[in-house]
Amino acid sequence: MGAQPARLLDRMLAHSDGILRLEPTWVARDFLPPGRRLVLPEDAYDVGDRGFVCERWLGSTTKADNRVGPPDEGLSYLADDHGRRLTLRDAVEAAPAALMGKSYAARHPGGLGRLAKLFDYADRLPYHVHLPQEYASRVGCKSKDEAYYFPEGVDMGAHPESFFGVHPWIARDRRGDVLLPYLEQWDSDLILRHARAERLVADEGFDIPSGVLHAPGTALTLELQEDSDVLSMFQALNAGRIISKELLFKDVRPEDRETHGERFPLNFLDWELNGDPFFYENRHLTPRPRDGAEQAGGNEWWIFWNNPKFSGTKLVVRPGSTYTSEDAGAYNLLVWAGAGTVGGQEVRGGEPGVDELFLARDAATRPVRVQNTGTTDLVIFKFFGPDINDDVPMIRPWPAML
Repeated sequence: MGAQPARLLDRMLAHSDGILRLEPTWVARDFLPPGRRLVLPEDAYDVGDRGFVCERWLGSTTKADNRVGPPDEGLSYLADDHGRRLTLRDAVEAAPAALMGKSYAARHPGGLGRLAKLFDYADRLPYHVHLPQEYASRVGCKSKDEAYYFPEGVDMGAHPESFFGVHPWIARDRRGDVLLPYLEQWDSDLILRHARAERLVADEGFDIPSGVLHAPGTALTLELQEDSDVLSMFQALNAGRIISKELLFKDVRPEDRETHGERFPLNFLDWELNGDPFFYENRHLTPRPRDGAEQAGGNEWWIFWNNPKFSGTKLVVRPGSTYTSEDAGAYNLLVWAGAGTVGGQEVRGGEPGVDELFLARDAATRPVRVQNTGTTDLVIFKFFGPDINDDVPMIRPWPAML
């Protein structure tokens, strides 16, 4: 893998001045129907035994952990004007310093450390939890902190509310026995009676650490997370059918399942976070202006914040205007709406193939001219990995329960 991808990447970087085009990456899931809001032809969502295309992964170096699917499902491809292609994962592994910078790459040998995606479901996702690092390490994986943002101007679906955590009395006494019967019987969705629901609002979001139970609603969701696909499903019945119980044990070692059965996944729960009576106040995100970002042509806001493991912003450039973007490290971006250029590269929102870019560290840290050539706002989402932005806002926590 080494020399050939490195040489190809070097040519791509030289040709594009460090601003690389990314092809769209579609991911299928087989446990829920699609929301059909990913700008695909109607006949492209159904992919047979793989299920339905329900997600688009952005700037991904993470393989989708699906039951069936192609070997590169979930991996983003870099492409140039000459038809040459290279997975972003291979590029990062072959020449990390070229993409992330020498110092950053040395401090982050695991790579970019983040995964952005759009997920698009017609029904609410089942109640599940992502493993904290202590347990993710047992199966050779990373934890999966994540955060959500709900873009404006999109139908919110049939269930625009998400369930989070458990009622405080359950967490206070660490009452795993309250949840255990639902895991053992595996025949209903009544476990949701022990969670709390929040209404989803466009241009807002939530920060969800590993160890927190959640059942995301049907809003088209822009998600930024650690680069992992670990989970444990806690809800059996969803969208009218019983989910495979194997998803409860998806990331449980065989010996732990053999010894502890359905009780073992309860170890994944962070009781203090799940039962936080101020969960909304401590986890709800609204856009915050980025200090010093306002210019005559536009402005930039934090939309993914409150977590040092990743961060993200929304850049809006007004019609006929230009904006100079200058950042602290490499990032990838999605053009959500409008038309224009980024560092000379043509971009258009809503057109997969011309709406996604990766800016290598050398390009991202110098002034990049963003021009709106259309008649409506040019809206761009930017995604950063760990330890790039040291000015990410943090919520001052409300009092802890335990």
